[in-house]
Amino acid sequence: MMLDLLGNAQLWASTLTLAIPIAYAALGGVFSERAGILNIALEGEMLIGAFVAVAVSAWTHNVWVGLAAAAVAAALTAALLGWAAVYLRADHIIAGLAVNVLATGLTGFFFNTIYGPMGTPTTTPTVPLWKIPLLDRVPFLGQVLGTHEALVYVFFAILIASNWLMFQTPLGLRWRAVGEFPRAADAAGVAVLRVKFWAVVAAGAVAGIGGADLSVGILNSFSPDMVAGRGFIALAAVIFGAWYPWGGFWASALFGFATALSFQLQGVVGLSKNLLLMLPYAVTVMALAGVVGRTSPPAADGQPYDPGR
Repeated sequence: MMLDLLGNAQLWASTLTLAIPIAYAALGGVFSERAGILNIALEGEMLIGAFVAVAVSAWTHNVWVGLAAAAVAAALTAALLGWAAVYLRADHIIAGLAVNVLATGLTGFFFNTIYGPMGTPTTTPTVPLWKIPLLDRVPFLGQVLGTHEALVYVFFAILIASNWLMFQTPLGLRWRAVGEFPRAADAAGVAVLRVKFWAVVAAGAVAGIGGADLSVGILNSFSPDMVAGRGFIALAAVIFGAWYPWGGFWASALFGFATALSFQLQGVVGLSKNLLLMLPYAVTVMALAGVVGRTSPPAADGQPYDPGR
């Protein structure tokens, strides 16, 4: 039975679809943590992005405007974390949790105020499907990779560009330097606090697109707390991926596979649906248990920096 499942193209296509929202948030986590900011707020940033994408898409009847608004709203949410963690030198975990609570409250309030028990409109525009010419005709591979909603392909463009920016450019060197040796970067003339702050803002924008992918890319709706821990799974993917953009993607793909597999197994007699729904979270715990202590975060990750000391 397992071999039949692994040979099912739909399983792998679903894996990619379900991994991408987490991968967006994980990429955002890499952005901020490479600059030394521990980003617990990925969950809240995704939630804000998910709500704003639906609300603005439904209002403007344009999903691309909704996606842009989601990125901006999540970036502004992340700016709260950046302001607290970078300029006020607050504890990163406490500041991130506060942002998550704020996002949960705001989205719940506006959802109930605007939509109420009727929920978001079913006529909300959704992200269009894109096909890769010729690839969609290739047996199996075409079924897995040939046709997906647009944000799947956009993600890979952002991923490749981000990896190049972070490891092949002077800006990327400064970005990583403030997360490793901020005092040395400061002495070299790098505006440490500014780089940290804008790294957090960029992380929020990308995580917000991940949340939008859930609401207008996959589900075409919004419900309170719909992110359901994916922001925390994304944070685990950052660690499991050793703080590298591609590593975060592959870790997200593992969690996406666990989710897709749990859906495929729900029709199997004798397997509890509730236990299967736990599978992605169990994989998260096992993955972290296997890598914690074996990988090293940026040296200054999570440490407030005071340029005056």
